[in-house]
Amino acid sequence: MLLELQGVHVFYGQVEALKGITFGVEQGEIVALIGANGAGKTTTLKMISGVRPVRRGKVLFDGVDITHLAGHRRVRMGLSQAPEGRGIFPGMTVAENLEMGAYDRRGSIAAEFDRVFSLFPRLAERKSQLGGTLSGGEQQMLAIGRALMAAPKVLLLDEPSMGLAPMLVTQIFRILREINDQGTTVLVVEQNAVQALSLAHRAYVMELGRIVREAPARELLHDPSVRAAYLGQEPA
Repeated sequence: MLLELQGVHVFYGQVEALKGITFGVEQGEIVALIGANGAGKTTTLKMISGVRPVRRGKVLFDGVDITHLAGHRRVRMGLSQAPEGRGIFPGMTVAENLEMGAYDRRGSIAAEFDRVFSLFPRLAERKSQLGGTLSGGEQQMLAIGRALMAAPKVLLLDEPSMGLAPMLVTQIFRILREINDQGTTVLVVEQNAVQALSLAHRAYVMELGRIVREAPARELLHDPSVRAAYLGQEPA
């Protein structure tokens, strides 16, 4: 198991946000984490990235216990996140934003630039443009590209489709498939459960800080109870 959570509890003050969650991501997989707002999905990614501390339980990455490891050291090991809301630097150019993603890399990052510009040709066209002047879709591409600049083993994505038109959502998810095909493992949190389950190999369902179900993504996509609860529709 490349990434494994073992009985993890996370608190915000006295409020328990994650209540002993356990799950894993195998190398080469795309795994989706779905659930309603407030289920704990974003908190889970923040905890994996080292932004939220673990009260109890363990986080293992590539066989190493990283439960209390600083966030920048997790990036160095191969965990990189494109956060909810994109979090780009609006006063910096596209190229400068991408360079920030490789801040801890040693040596040349030319290969990383080439990979990002190959996946997102629009960023290559706008590499001298300020991040704040990009469209929403371009900013999402930039956020994902910046995360890829760290050459991660696991790419963590928080709501990559948020605020995007359907055509752009389809494009972003097609590129995520390509990123995975190139060898990067993906863990994605996504409100658009249809897109997430169509993309992923496996998925976990979260409710109120707990993992309540795990199954192949296609199975969940066609499950009547899941469709009614998270996809907003009954099966055809």
